[in-house]
Amino acid sequence: MITFLLVVHTIIALALVGVILLQKSEGGGLGIGGGTGGGLMTARGAANLLTRSTTVLASLFVASSIVLAVLAANTNKVKPIDTSLAKAAAPVSTAPAALPGVPAAAPATTPAPTGVPLAR
Repeated sequence: MITFLLVVHTIIALALVGVILLQKSEGGGLGIGGGTGGGLMTARGAANLLTRSTTVLASLFVASSIVLAVLAANTNKVKPIDTSLAKAAAPVSTAPAALPGVPAAAPATTPAPTGVPLAR
């Protein structure tokens, strides 16, 4: 579902960029094409069509952005951990498992040999 909406959102964005680039620059913000009568779309009806299509595409773009944000927020909710495998597992012992071929370690406390005086 999200993948389909992302594809539609991308198509809307590309169409919006294309429609915006087709419009004639009237402000002359960069000094390019402002005020000249030799544009690709010079008819007044074409300008109205581009303006309306820009409004529709911009509205669709914002709506799809909001829908995608809501769907993305719902996918990251905390889910309970699957405990179905814990019931089948054997109880865990606290003693470390012995590795094959490795001798067992000596006990941590060794008694002092008898008959040998302890130095002070």
